[in-house]
Amino acid sequence: METAPHILVIDDDREIRDLLARFLERNGMRVSVARDGREARRVWGQGHYHLVVLDLMLPGEGGLDLARWLRDQANVPIVMLTALGDDTDRIIGLEMGADDYLAKPFSPRELLARIRAVLRRTLEGGEKRGLPQPVFRFAGWQLETARRRLLDPDGIEVALTGGEYDLLFALLERPNRVLTRDMLLDLLRGRQAGPFDRAIDVAVSRLRRKLEDQGRHAQLIKTVRGGGYVLACDVERL
Repeated sequence: METAPHILVIDDDREIRDLLARFLERNGMRVSVARDGREARRVWGQGHYHLVVLDLMLPGEGGLDLARWLRDQANVPIVMLTALGDDTDRIIGLEMGADDYLAKPFSPRELLARIRAVLRRTLEGGEKRGLPQPVFRFAGWQLETARRRLLDPDGIEVALTGGEYDLLFALLERPNRVLTRDMLLDLLRGRQAGPFDRAIDVAVSRLRRKLEDQGRHAQLIKTVRGGGYVLACDVERL
């Protein structure tokens, strides 16, 4: 990347804010910090951010409410920090379009790896020099990878989060092939699924809604009992 990515860290714990700011800056990033929702809204207007690290357990305005506000402002990637074992908030956060999550306590190095992985997907995408940037056509829809745009059958753009785009791209590259949850997690996040990890189910549910492919009558992304998911349509790659 030509310029250092600008990260906004929102956490009410001063030690964590200071630790992450120093660590991320030592690793080539610019960092701004906020301790709560009010401060985050003020800081948001003072810069352009490439990614937000958001603690869901904030005083006053909760992290989930702040995540909704951030989603209304821009399609900025969000890495959530959650309490250890707090599956409910994590699942709700993923349903709202967060791109990744990490449970406290966490290693700063692991958070850095997650941040880099999300930035690599959302900032670089398919624009690396020398790599093709295909257009996928499927069931009347079109995905333009050069611009990371999804167009519906009427040519209207449908907004995708970074995670939704990556999931759709993975499915389009492997049409009519059953992909297990572990395979999808490995493709999207480079890690194995835990026994209670519903991240892929949540992402598929969100993507189905965007594709108007919901419920028991889903025709594009079909659930394979005990197996995973399959994109059940022909795909034209241009």
